[in-house]
Amino acid sequence: MKGADPVDLLSYLRLARRSWPVILLSLVLATAASFLVTARTPPTYAATVSMVVSAHDEGKTSTATAYQAALLSVQRVKSYAALLTSRKLAARVVSGDKEARRLAENITADVVPDTVILRATVTDRDPVRAAWLANAVGTQFTRLIGQIERPAPGDPATVKITLLDKAEVPSSPASPRPLVNLAIALFVALLLSSCAIAVRGIMDTAVTTVEELRGLADGPVLGVIGYEPDARRHPLIVRHEGRSSRAEAFRSLRTNLRFLNVDGAPRSLLVTSSLPGEGKTSVAANLAIAMAQTGWRVLLVDADLRRPSVPSYLGIEGAVGLTDVLLGDVDPADAVQSWGRPSLSVLPSGRIPPNPSELLGSQGMRGLMDRLTQKYDIVIIDTAPLLLVTDAAALAASSDAVLLVARYGKTRREYVTRAAELLASANARLAGTVLNFVPRKSGEVHYGYSEYQANVSEERAPLVGV
Repeated sequence: MKGADPVDLLSYLRLARRSWPVILLSLVLATAASFLVTARTPPTYAATVSMVVSAHDEGKTSTATAYQAALLSVQRVKSYAALLTSRKLAARVVSGDKEARRLAENITADVVPDTVILRATVTDRDPVRAAWLANAVGTQFTRLIGQIERPAPGDPATVKITLLDKAEVPSSPASPRPLVNLAIALFVALLLSSCAIAVRGIMDTAVTTVEELRGLADGPVLGVIGYEPDARRHPLIVRHEGRSSRAEAFRSLRTNLRFLNVDGAPRSLLVTSSLPGEGKTSVAANLAIAMAQTGWRVLLVDADLRRPSVPSYLGIEGAVGLTDVLLGDVDPADAVQSWGRPSLSVLPSGRIPPNPSELLGSQGMRGLMDRLTQKYDIVIIDTAPLLLVTDAAALAASSDAVLLVARYGKTRREYVTRAAELLASANARLAGTVLNFVPRKSGEVHYGYSEYQANVSEERAPLVGV
């Protein structure tokens, strides 16, 4: 079976679109955090002094001596940058070991690339003090180098430091920088939210796209049923005379089933799902209604002998039905009920037996299916979920085709794969799948009222419940 890549770009973009509230919240929190940090950070000012490193040539002006002096200056300037931040130099500017350590931590030194220019920057909360400290550092540094680079007492220094630009009192603080803090906070928020979305995409293995469902089941997706808020209270498509996007989705599913095989549509269709709660009974009932609207002789069979739901959906009595027919207590014609106009035939489940799998896989069930498919144009069978019990697998072998229902955002990918494997092992024909309860914002629902208007002339009078 071919699976879908959970972290491909298209899936990630879909997941990011669904997670836009999380992204928006992270950006808002990042913005608030940046403003809070900026407001709580005391301003600091930076003052910079520039110096030039040069070597004495003792009056010699030849090309060789000039080159050697320049080379010596370049070699020295790199080591002087580290000396600028030393506590030895700071102790020459301020008194006290604690103050010297603090000053050394607030000095940064850098060398202008490809030059012998050295810059020292001092930061302080007072702009005037920052400029004074920077100039003091420059002055003391020239004296310190004059002492270090003197070969012997009384000899001239081989290297000298010359102040190039004195530090000026800064007019604006060097930190905090609101725009920089905001940009960093937004970048971190986007990075963390992107990682969270990627992790969610990897950890969340629920089916959310038609492409995923098609690849996992290795079969066509015959229908995409959109989510409607009132579908739980009104699950059938007969409301509003069938003029709804949900009703149009079932008409589209009906059309896809009719053209599934050029030699003819399946006479018996088993509707099941991987687990409970995926809407298989709703799909079976509404598909039967949509097919009955075309004038077909349709029989809806409630073969979920564990938790039968068709009677409650249609509002009919379900005490007598399939189990009574299989046990020979009731004739099929007496157990079948009519529902709506035009008439939809319904065979309820009847009494819940202690051995549902044996009944559904019995020779009597196969014989009953043969008789029902000869009498009706199509028999739609609602049965128990595949992964919990063997009822559906036992009944699938005697059905022409199987329709597998998956719920958007709930059915896990591995469940779909396992359900398809179970059907294949039972030699059942998987006609296709249905993606149910799909929200419109997902981008997977493409039908609408305009399509209904275009096709309304092809439909017969809507089915009305009794």
